[in-house]
Amino acid sequence: MTANWDRVERLIGSDNLARLKEKRVGVVGLGSGGSFVAVSLAMSGVGHFVLVDDDVVEPSNIVRHAADRRYLGQTKSEAVADLIRQRNPQADVTARHGRIETHMDVLDNLDLLVVGVDGEGPKYILNEACLKRNLTAVYAGVYERGEGGDVVVIRPYNGPCYACWAAELREGLAVSQLPEGVELDYGMIGPEGTLEAEPGLWLHVVRVAAAQADQALNELLLGTRVHRTMPANTVILANTALEIMTGHISQPYTAEWVQVERDPHCLVCGDALRNTLSADSQTENGLSLDSLMQDTGMAFEARDDQPTPPGERA
Repeated sequence: MTANWDRVERLIGSDNLARLKEKRVGVVGLGSGGSFVAVSLAMSGVGHFVLVDDDVVEPSNIVRHAADRRYLGQTKSEAVADLIRQRNPQADVTARHGRIETHMDVLDNLDLLVVGVDGEGPKYILNEACLKRNLTAVYAGVYERGEGGDVVVIRPYNGPCYACWAAELREGLAVSQLPEGVELDYGMIGPEGTLEAEPGLWLHVVRVAAAQADQALNELLLGTRVHRTMPANTVILANTALEIMTGHISQPYTAEWVQVERDPHCLVCGDALRNTLSADSQTENGLSLDSLMQDTGMAFEARDDQPTPPGERA
C-alpha cells in the first residue's frame, strides 16, 4: 500500500493493514447504512468487496446516502463501488445489481458478510446461507425515525443464529443478560415482530452504521493484537432518549450491551436439526427445512405476531 495509509498503519500495524488488504467482504444492501459501512471499510484498508443491491440512486436518496447527485440514475451497487475506488484505488470491487436471492454465489469465499437490508425475509435467507457456509455476518437495524438501532455479530453455531436473535430482540422479549423480569421495549416493533421502516436523518442512521462498520472491522482483525473483545454480542444504541429496557430510559448517545444466547430448539440452528443435518451429510441431496422439521418431530405454529419462518417465504 502507499504512504496514504500511514495513519491507519500506525494505528493497527503494517501486518494488520496487509491482512485487511487481503480480506474479502460482502455488503448486501447499500442504502443509507450499507453504503456508509462499505465506504468506511474501504477507508480502513479492506481490499476486496462484493456489493449487492437491487435499487438505483434517486433524488430522494441524496440526503440519506453516501452517493451524491453525480450518481443519480446509477445502480447503488455501481455507485458505491465507484466511491470505494475513489477512496481506495487499489480495492478490488465486484458490483451486482439485483436481489440477493438471485446472487447467492457472491457469499462463497467471503471472509465476512455485512447485512444492510431492511426486510426480515432477506435476513432469514442470508442467515441460512451463512450457516451453510460457516460465514460470520454483522447485522444492523435502525428504529423508526432514527431514534436508535442495534448491531449484532452472528457467528455460526457460536451463539445465536439470526433467527434465534430476532426471536428475542425483534419481538421485545427479555434477553439472558437482563435481570429476570426485565424486558426490552423499543416502542417501535411492528405487529409482525419487525422494525418499522419510517426513516430518520442520515446522521442518526450512520451512528448505527458506524458501530456496524467498527464491529465488522474488529471481526476481520480477530486473532490479532488489535482485536477487541466486546462485552456481548449485541449493542443497542439510543440516538434520542429511548426506553430500551422496560422502566429505564437510555439517554441520547448512550448504548446498552445485551447477550442473546442460541436457542437449542431453534428451527434453523437448533440441536435436533444440526444432528439431522450431520447424519445426512453423507448423502448427495440436502434436506429442506420443512423436511427437517418433519423428521425431527418439530412443528412451526404460524402466528400473526411473528415473522414468517424460513422455508415458508413467498
